[in-house]
Amino acid sequence: MRIWFKRSLVLLLFVVIGLSSAAYLGANDSDVDSGRAKLLSYILRQQLSNNHYQPRPFDDALAHDIFSLYLEQLDPQKRLLLQDDVARLKLLSASLSKDFQDGQLRLPETARRTLHQRIRQIRPLILDLLAAPFDFTRDETFESDPEKLDFCKTSAEILERWRKALKLQTLNRYLDKLEEAEQQGDVSTEQKSALESESREKVGRTIKGYFERLLEETDQDHYNHFLATVTLAFDPHTNYLPPRQKEDFDIHMRGSLEGIGATLREEDGYIKVVSIIPGGAASRQGELSAEDLILEVAQGDEEPVDITNMRLRDAVELIRGPKGSTVRLSVRKPDGRHTLVSIVRDVVQIEETFVKGTLLDSGDPDKHFGYIKIPTFYRDFSQFGEGRNSTADMRAELAALTREAPLDGLILDLRNNGGGALTDAVSIAGLFISQGPVVQVRNGDGSVKTLSDTDGEIVYGGPMVVLVNRFSASASEILAGALQDYNRALIIGSDHTHGKGTVQAVVDLDRHLPFRNMQKYLPLGALMVTIQKFYRISGESTQSRGVIPDIILPDRQQHLETGESFLDHALPWDTIAKTSYSTWKDKLPDRSLLRKLSLQRQQDSSLFAEVRAQASLLKERSDITQIPLQISTARQEREKLSSLRDLNVHGSDSTDDDKDSEAWIAQLDDDAVFIEAEALLNDIIRISAPKTQHDYPQTANGS
Repeated sequence: MRIWFKRSLVLLLFVVIGLSSAAYLGANDSDVDSGRAKLLSYILRQQLSNNHYQPRPFDDALAHDIFSLYLEQLDPQKRLLLQDDVARLKLLSASLSKDFQDGQLRLPETARRTLHQRIRQIRPLILDLLAAPFDFTRDETFESDPEKLDFCKTSAEILERWRKALKLQTLNRYLDKLEEAEQQGDVSTEQKSALESESREKVGRTIKGYFERLLEETDQDHYNHFLATVTLAFDPHTNYLPPRQKEDFDIHMRGSLEGIGATLREEDGYIKVVSIIPGGAASRQGELSAEDLILEVAQGDEEPVDITNMRLRDAVELIRGPKGSTVRLSVRKPDGRHTLVSIVRDVVQIEETFVKGTLLDSGDPDKHFGYIKIPTFYRDFSQFGEGRNSTADMRAELAALTREAPLDGLILDLRNNGGGALTDAVSIAGLFISQGPVVQVRNGDGSVKTLSDTDGEIVYGGPMVVLVNRFSASASEILAGALQDYNRALIIGSDHTHGKGTVQAVVDLDRHLPFRNMQKYLPLGALMVTIQKFYRISGESTQSRGVIPDIILPDRQQHLETGESFLDHALPWDTIAKTSYSTWKDKLPDRSLLRKLSLQRQQDSSLFAEVRAQASLLKERSDITQIPLQISTARQEREKLSSLRDLNVHGSDSTDDDKDSEAWIAQLDDDAVFIEAEALLNDIIRISAPKTQHDYPQTANGS
C-alpha cells in the first residue's frame, strides 16, 4: 500500500565525507550520464539511510546482496557471460561500499562493456545455429530453471546452451503450426519441412531483435538498472523509478493508463504477471492470471516478439497500446501449458472495481444469505471526501441485501483483492463491530499509531465467513486479520494470504538536489521507499506470513512459491505489543468442530477431489524443469496438459459488466470455496442454535 509523503524529506546540504560537490561529481567529467548516475547514487544513499523503515548500512553484506541482484538482472538465463566475466565483476563488487562514498560506479560501467563485448562475439555464432533444421528425433532436454545452472566456462558451452534454447523455441512454434495444419487434414513431409523452416526463420528474427535491444542500451540504462538493484536490496517494495517509469507511475495513479490491466515484474529473465487489476481488460477477458509467464507479444496480426530476457520497461511498452487495439500474448501457465491470450486494450472500467453483492438461494425460504465481493479498496481522494469509496458502497450493498428481510449469514469475498485505501479497510471493519482498534501502524523510529473504528454503529451483526487466497494482500489482510482477531468472522481459503504488510512513500528526487547548478542532470526520477509496517491488533505483523485462515481449503496452485515470503529481501514477520480490544460478544463455534465438519465435506466433494488431484499433478510438474526437445515426447506433454481443466476456485472476476446478471451469479455454482463457505455458514447457525439470526443487531436500511 502506498501513501504520499506529507512531510519534507530534507537532505544534508553540506560537503560529503570531506569532498566538495565538484570532486564528488567529477567537475572535469564531460559524461553527463556518469555525472547523473553519481548524483543519483548519493541521493539514493541518503534517502535510503534516512527514511527506510529498516535501513541497512552500506557495508560488505549489502554489497554482496546488491551484486547478486544485479547479476540476476544482467544475465538472468546465464547465456551471455562466462565464469571469468562474473569473477571480474565480483571483484569490483567488493569495493561497492567505498565506491558509493566516493561517488564511483565502476561495476555497472564495466558490466555494460563486458556484456556488449560478449554479445558481439557470440551473436553471429548463435544465428548460425538456425541455418540448418533441428533434429527433433534426438532424445535430449533443456534445463528451464537458471538457478540450477552455473555460468558457462567457455564460449562452446554458451553455444550449446543457446542451441537447446533455440531448438525449444523452434519446436514450440513448429508444434503450434503443425497442430493447426493437422486440423485441416493430413500434412505431407514437404509441408512439415516448410513449417519447420518457417519456425526457424521466425525464431531467428526474434533473436536478432533481442540482441539489437541489448546493444542499444545506453550507459544511463545500465546505471538505472544498477541503482534499482541497490534499492531492491533493502526490500522488494523499495525501488528506484527512472524518469520514464515515474511518469508511468503518475499516469497509473491517475487511472488513465491504457493497456491490459495487469501488474508485471521481471523474474529470472521472464516477465511474470503479479496481479490482474480489477476492471481492466485482462480481468474482463478472463484468461490471463497471476503467476503466468508472458513469453511473446504480438500487435494484432503482426509477428510476435519474444520478450524472454527483455527488460520490464521494454516489455511493458510492447504490451501497452491505445484503447481498442489488440495485443496477443503467448503465455506459459504455472502448470506448463502454453496458451495464446488475445486482449483488446482498454482503460480500467471503474464500475467493475466496485463492491458488488447478491442474495443467495439457500434452498430454504426462511434463510437468507448474502454474498459481497470487494475487488479492491477504492476511494476517490480528489473529491475532498465526497467521492465514491468502497465503504459507502459496502454500506449500500448491505442495505440492499437486508431491505426485505434481515440476513441470516454473510459471505465476504476478498480473494484476489490486492489492497487499496487503508481508510476503507478500517471503516469497512467498523461496519461489523461496535467500535475499537483495527490496525496498528509502526514507523521506523518505533512509534506506533492505532487506527480505530469509533462510531459505535454495527451495520451487520450476524454470522460471517470471509474468503481469502494467496493474492489477498495489504488492506485485504488488515480487514481479514481484524475480523479474525475480534472473533467476528470465520476466515477460510488458501494456506496463507500474500503477506504485504508494509507502506511505501514516493519521493520525487528532482526536489532533493544536494548542490547548486545541477539542473542539467534532471529529471532524476523517483524513489519508492518503505516507511511503515502494519500490525494486527493482536500485535502480529501481517508482513511475510500474511493471515492464516481458520479453515484451510485445498488449492490447485498450493505448490506455487507465491507471496511476500518468497521475495528477495522481504522484511521479516515480527510482533509488537497487543492493543486493548474486546472480542465479539457472540463468539463463533469451536474452530476444531467446524474444521472437522468442513474436512468431511471436502473428502466427499468431487470438486475438491479434482482440486487435490490437479494440485498433486502440478506440484509434480513444477519439480520437473527439464523440458523435452524430442517431438514425440513434447506432443505427449502437450496432450497431458491440455486435459487439465481450470477450476473456479480462486474467485475470478466476472467478465460481465452487469453486477446483477445471471452470468456473474452463475460463476459461484462451480466455485468450490464459495460452496464450502455456504456450508460453513449453515454449520455456524446450526451449532449456535437456539439463538436466531433476528436476535443479532443489524439495520435494514444500513443506517
